Amino acid sequence: MNGWLAFQGDLIEQMPLILAGLMQTLTLTVIVSISGLLLGIAVFYGSLSHNTLLSRFIRGYTAFFIGMPLIVLLFLMYYGLPQWGVKLSPFSVAIIGFTLNVAAYNSAYLTSAYNGLDHAELEAARAQGFSSQQIFKLITLPQVLRLSVPALTNQVIGNLKDSSVAFLIQYTEFFARAQELAATNFQFFKAYMLAALVYLALVSLIVLAARWLERRYAIVGFN
Repeated sequence: MNGWLAFQGDLIEQMPLILAGLMQTLTLTVIVSISGLLLGIAVFYGSLSHNTLLSRFIRGYTAFFIGMPLIVLLFLMYYGLPQWGVKLSPFSVAIIGFTLNVAAYNSAYLTSAYNGLDHAELEAARAQGFSSQQIFKLITLPQVLRLSVPALTNQVIGNLKDSSVAFLIQYTEFFARAQELAATNFQFFKAYMLAALVYLALVSLIVLAARWLERRYAIVGFN
């Protein structure tokens, strides 16, 4: 009982810092989910190009960042770049590193959805005189985004969970604050269980939002 009382006391005392860390986690997750999606769309669009050089670059980009462990990329940018005279803040490194990584995965999800489309519809649009940009904007992109909602949702959840590694580059997000709480009184189980429950609650909210999106923008004829 005394252990729980001590933990509760430390939790209340450090609550402002913990909430600030949670806000940092949410900020990072939201920004990289949006920037990763936008860059992923751009990469996906480039992958549809008939330009051989651009297609090879896109394939290389996707293969590199999907194959590169995120933590290695973050360490390379935060600890490696200063040796070349480039020093970025932990927040900047997290945003850039996560965005490059997430965009590669999102592009792959969109490509998979694109391969499942009825391409006769795209050919019909070309026959009607639509330009490539119009077909992408009005037909291709809306459909692949709708079909990719489950995969994109999983990516957002992954972004939230992966944000916990950002403390290794001195970004004081929620898990870093949980670490500090645990180190205060050595109640590691309680502190980490609290962190796990918070992450679980946030993931549940994301899943509920994704299910609403799937129902709201479902495409007739697709399961």
